[in-house]
Formats: sequence, structure tokens, C-alpha cells
Amino acid sequence: MFPGMAGLAQYRPETAGPLLDLAQVLLRGPSTLSPGERELIASYVSSLNKCTFTILSHSAFAAAQLEGGMPLVKQVHKDLDSAPIPDKLRALLRIAAAVQEGGQKVTADLADGARAAGASDLEIHDTVLIAAALSMFARYVDGLATSAPTDPAIYAVLADHVIAAGYNPNASVSSGRP
Repeated sequence: MFPGMAGLAQYRPETAGPLLDLAQVLLRGPSTLSPGERELIASYVSSLNKCTFTILSHSAFAAAQLEGGMPLVKQVHKDLDSAPIPDKLRALLRIAAAVQEGGQKVTADLADGARAAGASDLEIHDTVLIAAALSMFARYVDGLATSAPTDPAIYAVLADHVIAAGYNPNASVSSGRP
């Protein structure tokens, strides 16, 4: 069986389609946030969830699409406050961390801080949904004890595939920015 979501998609394709479509819309569909920024949000939430498969996969996907590569991704995971990222992205990552703890942890102050840093309401919405979805995906792959290889080369290949074809190659959602 394939690792992570791919293995679960193979096991139960009728549930895989909607989940992969959701990932496609959130992480690859049109947005004012770049695919790399959205993958960084997914990676950061995954690190908080401590899910090996989603950490390694979304970290590779983010690294492949961000100028700072894997060193930047690891720095964000280690110390969000000192990572060299725009204030808007830092504020959105704080919202994502709150969602990972629980939806009610997202306060008006966090949203206001993101807006003050330049985030739109749509970017806040999408950050909340990315964080919620990644938390669900982590629980799904860990709850069913899917395999999670630790070789970074495997995830680099997956990153190339996702960047080229998306999460669901049959989806009707386009990639990238509007």
C-alpha cells in the first residue's frame, strides 16, 4: 500500500475524491496566497499535529515552492517569531496554530492582527480551513496507522508530482494565483 493519503485513497477511493478535491482547492486553487505560502501553513499545522506523513509531505511541498526552501520551512517550525517571513504570513500562521488547538482558540485579536498585517478576510478564512483540514488529514492518516517513510527523497518526488499535477489530477480546480 502507498504511504499516507495515497494509501487511504487506494483503499477507499469514494472518500478520496472529495478529500483530494478539498486539498486541491485549498492548496493549489486560485488564491492571493501563493501555493508555497499555503503549503507552509499546511506544513506548520502538521508540525503541531506531530503527524510524520503530513509534516514530511507538506514541508517538501512548501520547500519546493518557497525561495528559502527547506531551511526556511524548518525555521518556521522551530521558531515562528524569528523566521524571515512576511508579517502577514506570520499572523496567518498564528491563526493556523490556534485552529490546530481548537476552533474557539481563534480570537478577534488574532484576526485583527492578521488584518493589520495585510491579510484579507478571504486569506483568514482559507487559513482556518487549511488548518482544520490538515488537522483532519493528520488524524486520518495516523488514526489508520498508514505508512510514513522518512526518506526526504520520496517526498521530493511527491512534491514534483503535486506541483505538476495537483492533488487530484482529475479535479476541475486550476492551480496557482488568480
